[in-house]
Amino acid sequence: MNPVIEQVTARIAERSSASRTVYLSRIRAEAAAARAKGPARAHLGCANLAHGFAAAPAEDKLALRGTAKPGVAIVTSYNDMLSAHQPYETYPPELKAAVRKAGGVAQVAGGVPAMCDGITQGRAGMELSLYSRDVIAMATAIALSHDMFDSSLLLGVCDKIVPGLLIGALHFGHLPALFVPAGPMTSGLPNKVKARTRQLFAEGKVGKDDLLDAESKSYHSPGTCTFYGTANSNQVLVEVMGLHLPGSTFVNPHTELRRALTEAAGRRATEITVHGQEYTPIGEVVDEKAIVNACVALLATGGSTNHTLHLVAIAAAAGIVLTWDDLADLSKVVPSLTKMYPNGQADVNHFRDAGGMQVLIGDLLDAGLLHGDVLTVAGRGLDHYRSAPSLKEEGLVWEEVVQGSTDLDVLRPVSAPFSADGGIHMLDGNLGCAVSKVSAVKPEHLVIEAPARVFDDQLELLAAFERGELDGQDFVAVIRYQGPSANGMPELHKLTPPMAVLLDRGQRVAIVTDGRMSGASGKVPAAIHLSPEAADGGPIALVRDGDLIRLDSSAGTLEVLADLSARTPEGRAQSDAEWVGTGRELFSAFRRMTGHAQHGGSLFGVNGAESPSHGPGHGFAAPAGTAHTEAVQ
Repeated sequence: MNPVIEQVTARIAERSSASRTVYLSRIRAEAAAARAKGPARAHLGCANLAHGFAAAPAEDKLALRGTAKPGVAIVTSYNDMLSAHQPYETYPPELKAAVRKAGGVAQVAGGVPAMCDGITQGRAGMELSLYSRDVIAMATAIALSHDMFDSSLLLGVCDKIVPGLLIGALHFGHLPALFVPAGPMTSGLPNKVKARTRQLFAEGKVGKDDLLDAESKSYHSPGTCTFYGTANSNQVLVEVMGLHLPGSTFVNPHTELRRALTEAAGRRATEITVHGQEYTPIGEVVDEKAIVNACVALLATGGSTNHTLHLVAIAAAAGIVLTWDDLADLSKVVPSLTKMYPNGQADVNHFRDAGGMQVLIGDLLDAGLLHGDVLTVAGRGLDHYRSAPSLKEEGLVWEEVVQGSTDLDVLRPVSAPFSADGGIHMLDGNLGCAVSKVSAVKPEHLVIEAPARVFDDQLELLAAFERGELDGQDFVAVIRYQGPSANGMPELHKLTPPMAVLLDRGQRVAIVTDGRMSGASGKVPAAIHLSPEAADGGPIALVRDGDLIRLDSSAGTLEVLADLSARTPEGRAQSDAEWVGTGRELFSAFRRMTGHAQHGGSLFGVNGAESPSHGPGHGFAAPAGTAHTEAVQ
């Protein structure tokens, strides 16, 4: 093993010892009780159980009435608006049939919401996006709370849905859980063409019809969007953590192989319950080594910056304390091995065809950058994930992939990486700590020192761009009051096209914000997730127009070159009375309870910790009708 990987893993385990011990003790006690009493439903009262199978078909009703067959929960995020989740419409009957053949009985235990960040970008609904992750976690817990189930099948792909499902499932850590992917849509309009059309539209050189035509040719069918944003980063991380069947991540929807893998997932969920010979509880799968493996995969692929939030929150749900310092140290030794849009021109289908997950995992294992001695839903050892699935006369089979990458423009070995360090860097300085995605940024743009242009809302920046006020000058756009406590920490992806236009004109520009940027954001240098945020009194609230900002993503520093000691905050978060519409008023309590970005931006603390060190957070929202400064006083 790489010594830094070992050191970081040991450090996380030591830091997490108390909470992880409590967590494991609890789930192991629950497993022992389950093993002693048989299927979970066996201890239910007659009225409880009758409610549980009242609507089941005759065959399943008989099985549910008995106490021999394990029960499998299906928790689905299906809706037919979200292209990535539309294929899930047919999964429940397919999974039920597969579980039935394997000797179990499956039911749809519940559904969770699944919002599309692509639809809500730049709109009020985006301010609910991060909060939806914790809503999904709670909805997952409600689905599993009926005490009818011995394992679970989790149907989710996109941005907050997978982390939310995983966090919820980890609170039932004694139950096995297996994610069932839907796969990416086939490749459409090349991402480079789509991005160029967006910039042309921002410059007023093409109209809305041209832009909509380009977008609809890119996002054109059921399946995940093909760029390497948060949704596809989810899929990579879940497979590396051993929660997918090997090689199932990037198989396109509605294919024979996809269908066979879905059925195999149903069978496997039945096999790994506490009542079988291969008990695989999710709380034991997601340990310190699995969390580090996920971090390594994120860095090696230049994945979504959203996972600097999600991985911290996921780890906490398993009683593990992950910090941005851990990610920073890992980034120094994990090379960048892929080029997928926005980090390159290829999409995830091209990555799969170049060797995909099997080549990536195999090479990282051989280089000592992944822990191989881990528990997975496929069995003990990450070596299972060197194998790719295929359909042959005898059915679904897995065969080890021994050939390396077939396209070195998309996927490279550790011995010849695109860069020697990871695609995501952690930043620190007198403005706080932040995250920077560097995998898509040209080397000459990694360092910038320029005057600040301060905005308290992304719409202010967009309006200034439209008026031409940003033309012909170097600047760092500071967009504040966009953190978890202020307004839910929306993604500010709408800023990418106009800022990219200015960058292409030769201006030196960058973004500094306590908000998020989309996992699809690319070439504009940015320091995001800045913590502490403005609404919690962070130094970003003290920055003024003209202050020199130095962002050095190479060195990992972010500083304002001005004396802030005598200043008082400017601007404010919206009050509850102002933060209304699109259902946002229902989430006002989240603003007060959500933790800081570096602690996952979560409502929840560290599972098993007596006094959680990161969450509930110190969020702020002014009471209705109260100004921000008044509420602080």
